[in-house]
Parts: sequence; C-alpha cells; structure tokens
Amino acid sequence: MAGLASGGAEREGRDSQTTIAIRRGLRRALTASAGAHALIAALDLLGYGERSRERKMSKTVADVLVGALEQIGVKHIFGLIGDSLNPLADAVRRSKVEWIGVRHEEGAALAAAGQAKLTGQLAVCAGTTGPGSNHLVAGLYEACRDHAPVLALSGDMPRKFHGTDYIQTTEPDLLFRDVSLYTETIASAAQAAAVIHQAIAAAYAGPGVAHLTLPQDVLAAKAAGSVSSIATLRPRPEFAANEQDVAEMARRIDAVDRVVIICGAGCHGAIEELRRLSDRLKAPLVHSFRGKELMAYDDPRWMGGLGIIGTKPVYEAVQDCELLLMVGTDYPYSNFLPDKDKVIQIDVRPQVLGRRARTTLGVTGSARPTLALLLGKVAQKTDGLFWDLVTRERRKWDEMLDRQADLRRSKDNLHPQVVARAVSDLANPDAIFVLDTGLNTLWSANWIRQTGSQRILGSFNNAAVGTALGQANGVQALERSRQVIALIGDGGFNMLMGEFLTAVQHKLPVKLVIYDNSALGLITLEAESVGLVPFRQAIEFPNPDFAALARACGGRGFVARNPAELMSALVEAFAGEGPAIVDAVVVADEMPNLPHVDLEQVGHFALARIKEAVLAVTGG
Repeated sequence: MAGLASGGAEREGRDSQTTIAIRRGLRRALTASAGAHALIAALDLLGYGERSRERKMSKTVADVLVGALEQIGVKHIFGLIGDSLNPLADAVRRSKVEWIGVRHEEGAALAAAGQAKLTGQLAVCAGTTGPGSNHLVAGLYEACRDHAPVLALSGDMPRKFHGTDYIQTTEPDLLFRDVSLYTETIASAAQAAAVIHQAIAAAYAGPGVAHLTLPQDVLAAKAAGSVSSIATLRPRPEFAANEQDVAEMARRIDAVDRVVIICGAGCHGAIEELRRLSDRLKAPLVHSFRGKELMAYDDPRWMGGLGIIGTKPVYEAVQDCELLLMVGTDYPYSNFLPDKDKVIQIDVRPQVLGRRARTTLGVTGSARPTLALLLGKVAQKTDGLFWDLVTRERRKWDEMLDRQADLRRSKDNLHPQVVARAVSDLANPDAIFVLDTGLNTLWSANWIRQTGSQRILGSFNNAAVGTALGQANGVQALERSRQVIALIGDGGFNMLMGEFLTAVQHKLPVKLVIYDNSALGLITLEAESVGLVPFRQAIEFPNPDFAALARACGGRGFVARNPAELMSALVEAFAGEGPAIVDAVVVADEMPNLPHVDLEQVGHFALARIKEAVLAVTGG
C-alpha cells in the first residue's frame, strides 16, 4: 500500500509539473514575442499536438491505404459515406486527399472514370456496405470498357457478421467480378499492404478497374506495415513494334498508291508522327469518335470521322483506298470498315488485332515509337489525286454542316446542330467537352469544331445514357479553373440530375447544356431504321424547368428557345462563376446526317413514317 501511495504521489507530482508547464507555455504563446511555436509546444504537451498524436497513434489499414494513394498522386476519393467507411473517412480527413461526397454512388464511379480517362492516372471511388457499393457497378463499366485505371473501394460489415445473413449482406467480390480486372477482400491487416499494391498494379496493367472489399474491423485494425514498391505503380510505358513488322508494313505501304490512316485514342502523343506520315504518303487522316480530339478540325490532313459520328467522304475514302492503316483504334463498327484484305493494324493490345476487319498484318506496339520507326522506312509518294479528291469532298461536307448549324436557320425555334456549333464556337480554346449518349451524341460530335487543344470525353465503348454529368464532375475537380462543358440529352440528365448538387456543394463550375426535346430521340431513330413505328408513350416524357432546378440547387440556370436566347444564355453561363445549366429547347423531329445508309434502311425509314401517319389518322 505504501508503494502504491508513493507511486500515486509521484504521478501527482508529474501531473502537477506538466500542468504548470502547460500553463507557462500558454501564457508565453499569448505574448507577442512567443508566437505560435510556444502554443504548438503547449498543445503537444496537453496531448492535442501533431507530434503527440503521432506518438500515440500507430497506423491503421485505412491509413496505409490512403497513404499509398497519396504517394502515387491520387487527389480525390469520390463516394458516399457510411458506417463501414468511417475508418477510411478518418484517414482521408487527416490526409491531403480531398473527399468529394456525391449524391449517388454511380456518380462517384463516373467521376472517377472521367478523371482516369482524361489523365491515364489512377482515380478512386468508394461505396459503403451492400447497396452503397452495389450502386458503383454501373458507373464502373465506364472505366472498364474505356480501359481507364480506377480503384473501387467497398466498405463491408465487420468479419464477425460474415456468413450470418446479416443486414445488407452481399458478396462484393462476386458482384464486381465482371467489371473488374482484380477483386479481393482484405481479410486481415497482415495482408493489407500487399493486396493494396496488387490492386493498384492490376488497375494500371489493364488498364481498367480494380476492386477491394474492406471490412470495417480490418480497416480500423493496426497495420502490419506500409505499401512497398510504390515506384512500380504507374501507367504502362510505351514500346515500339519489332523491326521485322515495321519493315513489312513499309513494304506493303510502298506497294500501293491510295492509303488512308484511321486514328484512335491510342494515338495520343503521336500527333507529329501522324502529320509527317500523312504528308509523306499523301494519306488522309480520319478518326474514330475517341480520336476526334487529337487534331484541330481545320487541319488539312484531318478529314473527319468514320461512321454515323462521321462523314460520307471519309466512308468513301476508307472503302476506295488500297490500304487502310488502323493506328491505336479498335473501331467497333465493322460495317463501316472494308470487307477486303487491305487492313494493317497497330495496337498495344495484341488481342484486338484483326477482330473488326479482314487484316493482312497485325502489329503490336505503341503508336508514337512505332510510327517513328515506320517514317524511317517508307518512301515519299508523289501522286496526290486521291488526296485531292478526298479534300474536295470533305469541303463540300463541311459546307453542309455549316448550313445546318447556321443561326439564321433557326428563327423562332432551335435546331440541335445550332446548339452544338454555338457551344463549340464560344468554348475556351482548352475546354473539356463531356458528351452524353443518345441522339445528342450525334449533334455534339459532328458539329463541335475542336481546336486540337481541347479534350472530348464520352461513354465511348459502354455507350451508357446519363454518364456525362458524373464524368464532368470528376474532370472538373482536377482543375477547377479549366472550362468543362457537359452536353447531355434531357433523358440522360433526368437519370442522375442529383449530381448537379454535387457540383454546387464542391464548387465544381461545370457548365451543363441540355438538349431538351422531351423524348429519347435515339430510340425514335432506331425504331424507324428497322421500319417500326416509335412507341411514343414510352419514348416521350415531360420535363421539369431545368433552369429553375439549377437555381433551386444553388447554381445558375438559363432557358433558350431561339438563337438570340441561346447566344446570350451561353455567354452568361460560360462567363459566370460556379455550375450552370442552359436548357436548350430544341425541335424534336430533326434527322441526323447518315453518311452510309443502304436502300433497305431507306425503305425502313419511309415505311415507319408512313405507318405513323396512318396511325395518326385512324387512331390505331
């Protein structure tokens, strides 16, 4: 007892001395001469200082995860908070990573996908146990199908509840298997660092989606170490094709006169090589939808796109050439590609070679170094007749596009081509356009005149409606001062309109332009293309006042029903701070240009219109 009393007295003495020291430190901090350093020291003694916290706290699994993300340059985590994510949230709170709370988890996955598509760097999204994580899946297909590195985090119940049919029980690793290159549950703190490394490495290797399930008790557990080999977690490096393949390409190119080069997203970084190759071969450069952004629309080599998002001169050039060189593109619409053995394809992915068109030579390699080698081997061509023909037809097509986008064409109404062209002409030279899916994609992609310094994102391979706003939020978070313009149909906006609140809350100044025709316009076109009467009761719908909605959310809103209102609305929306909506009320019966329509399809369109006219009279 005496020993206990003596120990107690000693502790009291130490406590008293600590209290005196704290008081003296605080008193010094309040004097002009002491400044902030003494205050920090006093707080440290009290147990509130940073150094004291670091002494008292060892790292949790959540700390290790967030620390690794910080080290590789992740700036944001997009998600909706929940109890299983609380340890993660606490680690984020103490880090330099910004948590961006969305209104729907699909919006989180879309935001991460948009970031990853734009930069090629890892982006991160998170959802809590069960339903919260389930909502991520639809948005993650954007990253999956467009090969963008995203890490998806699923909160999960503590392990003691696994296998008991507990509330919100799911099997995340099973659910995420289709959308992910890698999916794993971190079952113990001991394995956490290694699994985190493996997930990030898999996302970059694809590139694509990696997924981790994080039980709450594991996230909060003391970590057994940090993620090592951080320097290995980066995008795949470029590599050149082998010399034999390059030599064979050159031999085949030299043997023909008419060459066309189709460029896809894999050509990023290879612009100068493409220009030099085009000049040497007198070969028109054409592009996939994803490749549109690579060069300015008025570059004389850049002839336009292939397909419905494209031009008739390009389609005819691709059919008439003697050799089609496909570079960095897995263009999916085989009906627009040649059905003859005249294709050479260059891609980093050997599995895509030859699967879209009859291909005589498949070459595995990155665009820039492979084209640089090719330039050293191909001969200069002198016959410019094919080039001149494609150029003349391209000018005629461009003149038609200009007439359709002329403001004077729309008097007391608005044509969608006018909206797209006005947005394009008023946008900043380095703006980022994010396009949604539907008939609005055709208006935007065909009438935007890109500068070559602008970026264009969309749902390229997933072709999902309602994805533009979520992706735009993710892109805007990277650089709030850069202009980001989302062009979206009213049907798509209705799906995830709550993400406009995300933009307002986190001061993401996205400018949203809505093609408002109160219908799912592409569904009408698709029905008519096979001779069916559009099911109007399912296709058409009423819309709210989008401008009023924007203002109710804390943003700015404008309505445009004619050219004068459109121009003033766009100018004011683009010039002002913060997120804004321009509700462009467009005519609903405008037909897009169809660069390649066979006689059977023409008959189907005509038959559908006749059927609809008859039904309107008979009421059938």
